[in-house]
Amino acid sequence: MRMLGIILLVVGVIAFAVPSFTFFTSERAVDTGFFALDVKKPHTVIMNPGFGIAAMVVGGILLLTSKKDSMA
Repeated sequence: MRMLGIILLVVGVIAFAVPSFTFFTSERAVDTGFFALDVKKPHTVIMNPGFGIAAMVVGGILLLTSKKDSMA
C-alpha cells in the first residue's frame, strides 16, 4: 500500500502543478497520388485541480496509515 500511496502522491502533485497539456496528431488533408498534405491538429487536455488535490490527499492517507515494512 505504501507504493500505491507514493504513486498517488506523485501523480497528484503533477496533476496539480500542470493543469493542462497539449499533444498534436497528424491528419492527411490532401492525397492526390504523388502529392500529400498533412495537417497537425492540437488537442488540449485540461485536468480539474480537484483531481490533483484528491490524489494527494488519498496518497497521503495511504502513506500515513500503511504499516512500515519490518526487516526481519
